[in-house]
Amino acid sequence: MAYLKFNKDELVNLEYSLKREVLATNRAGGYMSSTIICCNTRKYHGLLIVPVDEFGGENHVLLSALDETVIQHGQAFNLGIHKYPGNYEPRGHKYIVDFEYEPVYTLTYRVGGVILKKEIVLVHNEDQVLIRYTLVDAHSETTLRLKPFLAYRNIHALSKANMMANTKYQEVENGIRSKLYNGFPALNMQVSKKNEFIATPDWYYNVEYTEERNRGYDFREDLFVPGYFEFPIKKGESIIFSASVEPVTTARLKTKFQRLVEARAPRNSFENCLKYSASQFIVRKGKDTEVVAGYPWFGRWGRDTFIALPGVTLAANKDTKTCKEVLDTMVRELQNGLFPNIGKDQNASYNSVDAPMWFFKAVQEYACAVHDDAAVWKSYGAKMKAVLKAYREGVNQYVKMVDNYLIWADEPGKALTWMDAIVGGVPVTPRGGYQVEINALWYNAICYTLELARKAGDTRFVKEWEKMPELVKESFVKIFWNHEKGYLADFVNGGGQNVYVRPNQVIACSLEYSPISDDMKRGVLDVVKSELLTPKGLRTLAPKNIHYEGTYEGDQATRDHAYHQGTVWPWLIGPYIEANFRLYGKKFVKTAKELLGGFEEDMTVYGVCSIGEIYDGNPPYAPNGCISQAWSVGEILRCMALIKKYEAGRK
Repeated sequence: MAYLKFNKDELVNLEYSLKREVLATNRAGGYMSSTIICCNTRKYHGLLIVPVDEFGGENHVLLSALDETVIQHGQAFNLGIHKYPGNYEPRGHKYIVDFEYEPVYTLTYRVGGVILKKEIVLVHNEDQVLIRYTLVDAHSETTLRLKPFLAYRNIHALSKANMMANTKYQEVENGIRSKLYNGFPALNMQVSKKNEFIATPDWYYNVEYTEERNRGYDFREDLFVPGYFEFPIKKGESIIFSASVEPVTTARLKTKFQRLVEARAPRNSFENCLKYSASQFIVRKGKDTEVVAGYPWFGRWGRDTFIALPGVTLAANKDTKTCKEVLDTMVRELQNGLFPNIGKDQNASYNSVDAPMWFFKAVQEYACAVHDDAAVWKSYGAKMKAVLKAYREGVNQYVKMVDNYLIWADEPGKALTWMDAIVGGVPVTPRGGYQVEINALWYNAICYTLELARKAGDTRFVKEWEKMPELVKESFVKIFWNHEKGYLADFVNGGGQNVYVRPNQVIACSLEYSPISDDMKRGVLDVVKSELLTPKGLRTLAPKNIHYEGTYEGDQATRDHAYHQGTVWPWLIGPYIEANFRLYGKKFVKTAKELLGGFEEDMTVYGVCSIGEIYDGNPPYAPNGCISQAWSVGEILRCMALIKKYEAGRK
């Protein structure tokens, strides 16, 4: 029996099925995503979405959807479903009798005496999606018709009918090639058996995406249909449809599909689901190996990369090779002590004060996995020293170490930490000054670098930095500890301590080298447990605060106001659990398991087989944001590894 279970009786209920989304990535930047009934509810949904080099490598939707029609005795039954103003048309979901996600994304339809199974796979390291149709049962001659809907636009945009589109096509083996606009790759749509293509070029107007409407964005687009493929199909026969940027040999499609099915990683447990999900964030392009922050709309983020990396590589599969490849990719882009937060090359933004500090934490985790400090120092020692030097001397006028040896970060109109929402040019959570997690990470970075330098015999560095840890530690406690409250300030500036109860102070308790005492850690963890802990992670602000926002909904400005003002972030469960393990050891195993258990039910909710970006701060803690987020998945996997470690009695 499959681990991932869905209510078959509810599949025809749009309230149930449209809230559950699936994702598959090709590990080369492309992906496919939709709801479990193949009704697109986001502009980010589609069957083949690929990066286009001519447009900066950003993802573009080529094939939005593919409608199937079963024909018997001259009657046509359309299995597709699209949202148009005021109604869904056609309503093919009413024929769905089963949905499975293992080993592959599979829908089963029943139309009278016809039972048709549809299986979808995205090919790894190729821009190709394959769909296998199997006629499980039929009592008379059956014809299958396939109608492709083309978008040919950026994932963040919408397509509109226009005269510039090239509506012509070329014939290829058992199919056609379309290319609506210059600069895009051609889309080769082919079938594994001979068929008839009937050209009926037309625009389908005002296809609606309900999730975009709910998020306050433009939600209607026009899709182009060049025509349809039609062919007979016999009981027991399987036929493959391929959409690819390169033409294929159709005789090989059946073998290729079956090979892909057999190679799929198992999703037969909570942990295996997360491991499968983790593998989808890794993208290889040429010499670069990167971590995508989240699907379907994020790209690579520097901060997210370093936080997610230990979980999605080391904890997931003990994959030290991929972990090092990602670290090596990132260090090649280090500039003046900073890593790019978003973008790369000429489009990179170096505006994250914490990404370099998380780099040290990622290297620490990698070093623990490879047990070779000499090799780690050889690979990253120079870069680690460069980051510390840059921060000590001042990365720029806004980010620098000051006289008390702490890091001060404050740039007008900017949000330099992970709490980075900005509305109307103003940070929603202004934290300019000394930030608690930045300076805790700074202390950890110095101590860890000194540890490696001593082992490597780098006496010059040791002599220059050996007094720093005690100086930083002394200032940290003086600046951040609030004796009256019994916990750490979130940030400190000219206005004094900001003592809003936020989760950033947990990071100071979770690090291998922490600047605070165990008694202080207890105070922090007690208040966090009391006011921020939920079954889905930590709230970003305590509910009793006047600025608290318990739900994440509405247009972008409204959502951004709630983003770090109460919204729950699953990734924060990582430092929370790690901090408790460092303080309480094996005694915390049972509680840690219970905390992770709160996420298992989400394997069949929202992003199937993954953990989303955020949850509401108020019960019932509804999931929201990206359907699959790297640091959410990574930190939960890392916590699983910590549980195993402490169960085994290791420290």
